[in-house]
Amino acid sequence: MTPGEETQTASEAPNTGPKEPHAATRTPSIIVGIVAAVVVALSAFYLLRPEPLLVQGEADATRLDIAARVDGRVKEIPVQRGQNVAANAVLVRIDNPETVAKYEQMKAAMAVAQAQLANVLAGTRAETVAARKAEMERAQASLVLAQKTFDRVHTLTDQGNAPQARLDQATDALHESERAVDQATSAYQQAVNGYTKEERAIASANVEKANADAQSVQSIIDQLVVYAPLPSQVYQRNVEPGEYVSPGVPLVTLIDLADVWIHFDLREDLVKGLKVGDKFDVRIPALDDRRITVEVKLIATKGEYASWRATRASGDFDLRTFSIRAYPVQPVPELRPGMSAYLDWRLKQ
Repeated sequence: MTPGEETQTASEAPNTGPKEPHAATRTPSIIVGIVAAVVVALSAFYLLRPEPLLVQGEADATRLDIAARVDGRVKEIPVQRGQNVAANAVLVRIDNPETVAKYEQMKAAMAVAQAQLANVLAGTRAETVAARKAEMERAQASLVLAQKTFDRVHTLTDQGNAPQARLDQATDALHESERAVDQATSAYQQAVNGYTKEERAIASANVEKANADAQSVQSIIDQLVVYAPLPSQVYQRNVEPGEYVSPGVPLVTLIDLADVWIHFDLREDLVKGLKVGDKFDVRIPALDDRRITVEVKLIATKGEYASWRATRASGDFDLRTFSIRAYPVQPVPELRPGMSAYLDWRLKQ
């Protein structure tokens, strides 16, 4: 190395020393500035962004309270809570011995009425007709004898050989024989003609009445077994075997899982713009926060249970609450009544 090169190297060394501290101090300042800008931007974002409006609903379904139409003691409940049952499945069996005994009594009464009708339609027995004819002939013979006796006594009385009292007795006997002949003749004709049209109608009406009474009791017996009206799930058993139940008392509560919806209660300021047929997504926490698309099918105002009051003229207004019923667009077999559903109402579109 020449003396000139050594001098140049020595002169360059002092110039690089002051620049290194200046670059080291600039880098942290840039980082701090970037962090501060990010913090300010995030703060502005979180402060200025619209807050979410979470709306919570609940799954619901058609519920059927199955009651008995008869009274009696619960004999058997062959279903359990949560069990799926088919249509016409047996839910409850009720025991009522009094009604069963009454039905047997009605059947016996119907048998008697049918026998009476058959007897009327068959007419009078031949033996009865013969007996009535014999009675008529006997009465006619007695009349002939009474007429002859009257004639003899009348002749003797005219001749003065018999008292008037004897003639009166013969006259009474003749009249009695005539009435006996009339009565026997009428009985014989009745036996020959049989029962009248009116008597046949009465016997037929008695059979119909007895049949109606038996059917009425049979309908009560049929109600001793309670069936499921449609495929459903047993939601609750309201009675247990051995309990006495009356007509109209709910025995079993069913839910129709084929008719499940999401129910919301919304203020009227949130209902604006919402109409039947609108669709939006809800999340079901019980189904791992699954997203389900539902369609609005009912928008109805909820009833007021307080006295009416006028809307305020200034300040806050009294807002009504509307009931919204939205049905899943696609069937969700896992959805059960009571499950919660929620969505951000501002982002429902």
